[in-house]
Amino acid sequence: MTFFKDFPVPPLPPQPKATRYVPPPWAAAPAYELPSVVHIGQFLHRSPTMVVAVKSADVYSTGCSFNLSWLIRRGQQTDEDWADLQHLFFQPGMGIRRGRRLATGLLFGVQFPDGAKASTGNQGPHGLMETGGQQPEPPTLVLNNSGGSGADDEFAGSGLLWLWPLPPAEGLRLLVQWLDFGLEETSLVLDGGRLRDAAAGARQFWPEAGLA
Repeated sequence: MTFFKDFPVPPLPPQPKATRYVPPPWAAAPAYELPSVVHIGQFLHRSPTMVVAVKSADVYSTGCSFNLSWLIRRGQQTDEDWADLQHLFFQPGMGIRRGRRLATGLLFGVQFPDGAKASTGNQGPHGLMETGGQQPEPPTLVLNNSGGSGADDEFAGSGLLWLWPLPPAEGLRLLVQWLDFGLEETSLVLDGGRLRDAAAGARQFWPEAGLA
């Protein structure tokens, strides 16, 4: 039972240290920061068959993450037409399966009083994570963590809309459009001063480490 003890066990090769990826501030909220939560509770759009709502905003030192939800109820669509809508809901940009027309997808936008604006519609498959290290011209708007569910009579979805940087005190205009579901461009004006004031309450997890 001692035969193999005479053979030394080779040491393990050095393991490279894993580097945690830290997204740039224009792409996502700070990882180690507790935001202030501002209740909004307003509709971006409301009709008999569709609602797009802004529930709240998580306000960080670098920007705001808006908590959004949307719900689409079945109207007079046939089973076939409802199946087409399901395809558009879960695979935006792929087009209706019978090839009637192309999908445009769910689009969000923001505009500041000075005319500066941004849209989720001009992003690649990885959002704004890959910019070659170059800071884009502010503002930026990114739809993160979006998902949804469906049934025979309704579709429901939600997502986090990251806005960088903090809006000006004068306010901001938030916009939505989803032409595939008959939603023309509509907007809502939010109080930028209220959001900026809330940013002062954001707290770092470990202030002594300078982690944001």
